[in-house]
Amino acid sequence: MALVRLISSRKLSPPFYCKIVNRFELTRIGSIRAAFFSTQKLIGDEPVLVRDFIHRALYDAKHGYFSQRSQSVGVLERSIKFNQLEGRKAYMKLLEKVYKQSDISWFTPVELFKPWYAHGIAEAILRTTNLSVPLKIYEIGGGSGTCAKGILDYIMLNAPERIYNNMSYTSIEISPSLAKIQKETVAQVGSHLSKFRVECRDASDLSGWRNVEQQPCWVIMLEVLDNLPHDLVYSQSQLSPWMEVLVENKPESESLSELYKPLEDPLIKRCIDIVEHEAPPVSKPKEIWSKLFPKPRRCWLPTGCLKLLEVLHEKLPKMSLIASDFSFLPDVKVPGERAPLVSTKKDGSSSDYSSYLDAKGDADIFFPTDFWLLERMDHYCSGWRKTEKDGTPSKKGRKRRTLTLDTSAFMDEFGLPSKTRTKDGYNPLLDDFKNTKFYLSVPTHNTK
Repeated sequence: MALVRLISSRKLSPPFYCKIVNRFELTRIGSIRAAFFSTQKLIGDEPVLVRDFIHRALYDAKHGYFSQRSQSVGVLERSIKFNQLEGRKAYMKLLEKVYKQSDISWFTPVELFKPWYAHGIAEAILRTTNLSVPLKIYEIGGGSGTCAKGILDYIMLNAPERIYNNMSYTSIEISPSLAKIQKETVAQVGSHLSKFRVECRDASDLSGWRNVEQQPCWVIMLEVLDNLPHDLVYSQSQLSPWMEVLVENKPESESLSELYKPLEDPLIKRCIDIVEHEAPPVSKPKEIWSKLFPKPRRCWLPTGCLKLLEVLHEKLPKMSLIASDFSFLPDVKVPGERAPLVSTKKDGSSSDYSSYLDAKGDADIFFPTDFWLLERMDHYCSGWRKTEKDGTPSKKGRKRRTLTLDTSAFMDEFGLPSKTRTKDGYNPLLDDFKNTKFYLSVPTHNTK
């Protein structure tokens, strides 16, 4: 799905990090010019849902943000020797040097901390998987292939030989250029090639999973959820019903505007149902207050994530899932609950838009992940909480066991933190990723 990017330093010092281009990037990186959409090309004559607008602004084949930056995901020539660095100042100075030399817009965390980041994920898989059946791994949005190679390396060196010999690793990659890079990265170890393949397609397209066997497997998604399209719903007051938001051209100008309609889209309806399930009724004092002081509401819904989870649970019902992403984004100017950061580069420096409508192929649009909601969607898509044929709520137990961990806690448990620690004790992997989390989900035996 979405390209994977570095959680890199931005306006705020640690512990908050964003995947905006690192502040050490110079103007030579800024020389990548965005080919702007005209609003007519972007949405045409008919209004479109916000998720469709975002998808086109990011992924349009000719003018989308990522189609212009297919070479922006960096690959380090060699791993960083953290144990040889004095501390944070030396680490930041090294990053500055790396960005100057590479002319790359971002590095992924799995790239910056290779091979240790991928090794932590591999260890989590080996500890929790059923090793009596062949190990199958799917990675969605595999970037440069560094995660795939790191996991294959770790399993080759640390798991029983039969596990490595019988395993398969499939990358689902929407970008043809990145698919090629992934093959080249994994091919650095010849024995990996017989176990690795890339399928160049959209993971949320149900038809792409047509011939998949429904066997136990792992699905990995690193910094994928943040760029999945979202929908926007609007309400005139705290008590008014939600309306879906569409984007339309203003006929008298080249600008865009919002259009509000009663809820019709099935995917939006399902997402709202999950968000508001078991919500307590509005109290009488709150109802009176809302009538006296009505306040408009705007809420962003992760419908792209819901669609992807629905596809994965339908085609891979026995999957285990590892996902990592941002739980919080600083300096968000766009209004609404779970609102995205919309950022562009001009003359080598980053700036943020206050409206998502300003993104016309020149800006990244990325969202924080509501991990509480992600867990609810995961359970919903697994079949738990759905109604029976007669309309009564299902009494079946949960089909998933889930766990959300801070990145530092995940790496403390499954990784080798000593490998990313500098001489004075500073550890960028543990200290600088306070706004990122890992989500783990495995099937239970409660499948009836």
